[in-house]
Amino acid sequence: MDSLECSRVPPDATGQVDADMIAVLSDALLEARRAQGGTVDTLPAGLSLPDDAAAYAVQDAVARCLRESAGPVVGWKVGAPSPDATPFCAPLHRATLFYGDTQLPPGLCRVFGAEAEIVYRIGRDLPFREGGWDEAAVRDAIASAHPAIEIFDTRFPRPFQYARLIHLADQGNHGALVIGEGITDWASLHPVTEPVRLVVDGAVRMAHRGGNSAGDPIRLLVWLANHAAARGMPLKTGDVVTTGSMTGTEFVPAGTVVRVEFGSLAPVSVTMP
Repeated sequence: MDSLECSRVPPDATGQVDADMIAVLSDALLEARRAQGGTVDTLPAGLSLPDDAAAYAVQDAVARCLRESAGPVVGWKVGAPSPDATPFCAPLHRATLFYGDTQLPPGLCRVFGAEAEIVYRIGRDLPFREGGWDEAAVRDAIASAHPAIEIFDTRFPRPFQYARLIHLADQGNHGALVIGEGITDWASLHPVTEPVRLVVDGAVRMAHRGGNSAGDPIRLLVWLANHAAARGMPLKTGDVVTTGSMTGTEFVPAGTVVRVEFGSLAPVSVTMP
């Protein structure tokens, strides 16, 4: 079987034109991932994705192909541009998740954009169910909350080079996720007012309270529980969900040490290779 056949999307699932665009973009992203530090240098003229569903179809196609090399999907990233906006998300594979103070392996990321985030670990399975999961059920499924640093990366030559949906299709610009020590009393954490500092090579770059454009991340978790289940990749016991940047993105060079400090959580750091 052709190495890219796993990325194919049946035309009757999306329409022939959309399926063709999804296949072209999926294949290009997979080739870039398989070439260490590779990029999608050009896209066919006029290539675009019509909606979030098409971007998620690309994500799904790429995720199917990455399971052998990058491991299973064991986490998600989710965010929203405002407290009332529809969230967006991307599945995360085991190979891009790290725990505790970490030095990233060489070649994993090409761009290093550091973001301070809060991660929630899921304590029980949330499979698809009629009527969906409500906030009370999702709250009951949360096992712990953790500090985290997500590394923004891109398979394209430059960040933000293309339209939003193209970058959403590229795993939402995910490179790596470094997760710190958590707390089980997660309900005592108030992300909207939580103090957060982003420290780069010992110098404080950002220090404020809250800062997540999505507002309360619990809304994101409820949306994701139902969205992921509908996509056939439901949240499972032990999965982690990172809930959006509280500091924006700080692009740094190789060799930089980034540390994130929250008021209620242990610090965590990452060293760029």
